[in-house]
Amino acid sequence: MKKFFEIIDLIVGTINQTMAVLGLSLGVLLAFINVILRYAFDMSLTWAAELTNYLFIWAALFGAAYGFKQGAHISVSLIIEKFSPEITKAFLIFANLLSIAYLGLISYFGYELILLLQDFGEMSVDLGIPLWIPHLVLPISFALAAYRCAEKLVEIYLTDAKDIKLYNEHEAVIHEIKSQGEK
Repeated sequence: MKKFFEIIDLIVGTINQTMAVLGLSLGVLLAFINVILRYAFDMSLTWAAELTNYLFIWAALFGAAYGFKQGAHISVSLIIEKFSPEITKAFLIFANLLSIAYLGLISYFGYELILLLQDFGEMSVDLGIPLWIPHLVLPISFALAAYRCAEKLVEIYLTDAKDIKLYNEHEAVIHEIKSQGEK
């Protein structure tokens, strides 16, 4: 069973990283090409702005889903780090359950939006593609983020309360300064 989750972890991580990098890279490249065309050749790609927006949105949402795996999201640990390890663990479990519920709901409503857009047959203005295609990012990226939160929840649940360490930006800065001072 552990091997199965390692494979799923690899697949989810690859999807998140690839979509974030491709979305950002292609969005920047397309915006650059369109600016060059506009100012150097007095022409532009009429559909480039819309596609660039979609690419950046996809990059941001898949990047956010990847951030859950890396623990790169802002967390407020100032209050809970003052409590006993058992209470801290309970708060972290609750926070992850709440995050999973929120992300799951957004994913579900994103799916409902896709169905609605398909029913209405809405088309994008400049690209001329069905509008549900660029909106696929909502159910997919939020479902992947919910999966990452579920992974973190299991990790916290299986870790003994006294072994749970809270890492925040402040501690990382202090650790970095100490490391540079030792060199």
